[in-house]
Amino acid sequence: QVQLVESGGGLVQVGGSLKLSCVASQHTFNTYAVGWFRQCPGKEREFVALITYNSGRTDAADSVKGRFTISRNNAKNSVYLEMNDLKPEDTAVYYCAADVFRGFSTGTYEAEYWGQGTQVTVSS
Repeated sequence: QVQLVESGGGLVQVGGSLKLSCVASQHTFNTYAVGWFRQCPGKEREFVALITYNSGRTDAADSVKGRFTISRNNAKNSVYLEMNDLKPEDTAVYYCAADVFRGFSTGTYEAEYWGQGTQVTVSS
């Protein structure tokens, strides 16, 4: 039911920074663990980062840990992804997601609600 709209994607050079934003359509977004996923060219969608409903805990994929930071502002029904030291491997469509959970069969993160995605391209 919740609708998510991403923004902030674009073209950036290696080593540069970019900040993605996601705004949800309803306040129930604030009760969910939310996060970001990405789909790199030729690959399956993968988990990037998550944050709990009250910002009490965050988690991030090893590939982005130390470079990307997730945060949220529940008053604005929003979640953000600050990306630093970008690499060509970070080139992907990035998706905002709500109600993030662990898949029982895989043990990896999945989500119930998805945005349409925003393209991030890192030039080498």
